[in-house]
Amino acid sequence: MTVHCAGERMLRSGSNDARKAACHNAAMVQTSRSFIHVGTLVGDHARAAMLLTLMDGRAHTASELAGVAGISPQTASSHLRRLLDGGILAVEVQGRHRYHRIASTEVADMLEGILRFSDQRPPLSPRAVRVDAGFRRARTCYRHLAGEYAVAICDHLLSTGAITAAADHWQMTAHGADVLRTVGQPLEALIARSPQVTPARYCRGCLDCTERRPHMAGMVGEALLESFLQNHWLRRLAGRRDLQVTPAGQEAFRRLFDVRA
Repeated sequence: MTVHCAGERMLRSGSNDARKAACHNAAMVQTSRSFIHVGTLVGDHARAAMLLTLMDGRAHTASELAGVAGISPQTASSHLRRLLDGGILAVEVQGRHRYHRIASTEVADMLEGILRFSDQRPPLSPRAVRVDAGFRRARTCYRHLAGEYAVAICDHLLSTGAITAAADHWQMTAHGADVLRTVGQPLEALIARSPQVTPARYCRGCLDCTERRPHMAGMVGEALLESFLQNHWLRRLAGRRDLQVTPAGQEAFRRLFDVRA
C-alpha cells in the first residue's frame, strides 16, 4: 500500500532526511488509525459478546448472535455489517440464511490474545464457579481444543517425542504420526497427505488463556478436535464454548495420552 506523505509537496525542495521523516510520520499516523479502528470494532460490548460466541469455530446467524448479545436483530445486523467491513468476520449465504464466522485464524489468534491478556476472574457465585470449571476443563479455542485436557494432551505428545517444538512451528515425528493416526478421521486423512502449507499453519502451539501453557493448534489441532467430536469423546454444549468430556473420551484420553480425569 502506498502512503502519501502529508506536506510532501512542501518538502520537495528540502533535504532527503526531511522527506523521509515526513513519510515515516504519515505511515505511523496511518498505522495508528488502523490500530484504533480494529480496537473500536472489537471493543464494543455487544460486538465483543458476538465475537466470543463465534470463537467456538462455528458459523451463526444474526438472530442467534443478537440473542447472545441481548440486542434486537436490527441492531445486531448493524454491528455485524461493521465487523464484516472491517475484515473481522466473513459471511456464508445458504438460501435465505446468512451465517457469520470469524474471518481467519489471524483474527481468532488476536481475540484469544486479548482474552489471555485480560485474565478475567469469574464472579464469586456457585453457579459461576461451576461454569468456569467447565470452561477451564475443555473448550473450543476457535477450531481447536483448549483447556486442561488440551494442555495435558499437548504435554504428553511433547514429552514422548510425538511432537517437537521449534521457535515458530511444531513438527510431528514419525512416532507422533503413528500415535495420532489411531485417533481416526479426519486426523488420519490429514496425516496421510502432505499438505502444501507453511509448517506453522500445519502444526503449532497456542498459549492457553487459562492454563498459560501451550495446547495444539494449526491444521493438526483442528483435525484433532474434529476427530474427538466424531468419536463422541467430546460433546458440544448449545450456545457455549465449553465441551463435555464423555466417559468414552475419559477412557480414550487416559489410554492414548495418559490424561487422567
